This record gives sequence, structure tokens and C-alpha cells, in this order.
Amino acid sequence: MGKGSSGSGRGGSGKSGGSSKSAMTPQAASRIQSAGDRHPKSDTAKSGFASRAQSSAAKHEQKNDK
Repeated sequence: MGKGSSGSGRGGSGKSGGSSKSAMTPQAASRIQSAGDRHPKSDTAKSGFASRAQSSAAKHEQKNDK
């Protein structure tokens, strides 16, 4: 499988529980939102995760600007 292809579209072990290893970046949030827009019936689109990712990225950016 090539870059960006994960087979079934589900990778990882599910919810992180807030123990992520890296902060959400605006670029990552944008990729998540785009994926939800491309596949509106997907779990990502239905869960509202894209808006939470955008919020997290904005908070991270504010924290780094100080």
C-alpha cells in the first residue's frame, strides 16, 4: 500500500484518551476535515472530530504564539 492508503480506512487503536504524542497541527486538522468532506457518511464526518481537531490546532497555535 502506498502513502495515504490505509486499506479499510481505520488505523490505530481507537480513541486516544488524551494521551497523544504530538499536538494537533493546522495541517493535520485540515487533512482530517478534508477527509470528512470527501466521505460525508464516514465515522470521521459523522463524529464531529474535524471541528474538535480544528479547535485543538487553534489552541496549540495560540499557545505557541505566546
